[in-house]
Amino acid sequence: MRVFFLSTSMGMGGADSQLLSAAHLMQSRGHDVIIVSMTPLGPMGLQARKLGIRTESLEMKRGMPDPRGLVRLARLTRAWRPDVIHSHMVHANLMARALRLIAPVPALVSTIHNIYEGGPLRMAAYRYTNWLVDHLTIVSQAAADRFVSDRIVPRELLTVIPNGVDTEHIGSVASGTRTSLRGSLGLDGSFVWLAVGRFEIAKDYPNMLRAFARVRARQPGAMLLIVGRGSLQADTEALARELRISDAVRLLGVRNDVPQVMSAADGYVMSSAWEGMPMVLLEAAAAGLPIVATTVGGNHEVVVDERTGFLVPPRDDAALADAMIRLGELPETDRRAMGERGREHIRTHYGLARVADRWEEVYRRVLARKGASLKVPSSA
Repeated sequence: MRVFFLSTSMGMGGADSQLLSAAHLMQSRGHDVIIVSMTPLGPMGLQARKLGIRTESLEMKRGMPDPRGLVRLARLTRAWRPDVIHSHMVHANLMARALRLIAPVPALVSTIHNIYEGGPLRMAAYRYTNWLVDHLTIVSQAAADRFVSDRIVPRELLTVIPNGVDTEHIGSVASGTRTSLRGSLGLDGSFVWLAVGRFEIAKDYPNMLRAFARVRARQPGAMLLIVGRGSLQADTEALARELRISDAVRLLGVRNDVPQVMSAADGYVMSSAWEGMPMVLLEAAAAGLPIVATTVGGNHEVVVDERTGFLVPPRDDAALADAMIRLGELPETDRRAMGERGREHIRTHYGLARVADRWEEVYRRVLARKGASLKVPSSA
């Protein structure tokens, strides 16, 4: 099967990471795969090329509609002749629908990666162009309920397929990594919290920092590591200084060794104001970290409250701090047991192979509905 993945970006986001992992697995199963990013290739796009996946960019600038991008996309589609186009994220989803008006697209599947994908104009664009897509997948039940209840997408067009994680990769950190990394970062003897994500509004880092300031007042040895970059990084640094916790907060920038950094942490914290099905939360659980997270999007599907971590309301730094303090005060054996339950939950419900199986089944159903008869490779 020839599968053409169209993505808004191939940078550092969770959706980019999910697409790369799934495309790599699809290719290993014998499918012909191409990834096309609307915007210039970032780290995930470059990694895709290293893995031998054909990866192209339409070279469109962020936030600037450019009809030349659609022309390039149509040219690529005609040349590559896919069986299925699978688009990811709102801009790519809408562009794929426009593509269908000017180029042959045998089957179009789109994935919604967030519970909130933009304001009324974008949602109206979804609503009035649903007739151009063959099927939609969405990453969490909470997101599906919102899109259906708001009449953005009809229920019969929608299937919930959560993000998946390569549990073997996440769990294959070399022995001794935790000790050496903690030593190099000067973390010996500290309780280390980790957060991974872009410095953008959705992640609500001000909520996290205010909560962490409360934690430090009760647990002076606590440290917070943040991996990522984004437009609000300077604001985050300024708030840490204002709260007088700069000495306990380490901004590590973009890292290509996140599983190793996770091995150095004692707990994972997510303060998001909204989410879909965050990849990094799956990865943290797969790494065996107990988690404190806000009850947004699909977080409650990943974190089993009181068993694999603690869930709190969004935008409530006092509740977030209380949960962090509670987890930090647990005996190490209890925290490890909590993390192991989380790892098993991810292995059972969110393995990457399981997600790829479900995507293949959607492709097969759509193609069969259109009269095509294509076999999924036997290795699947």
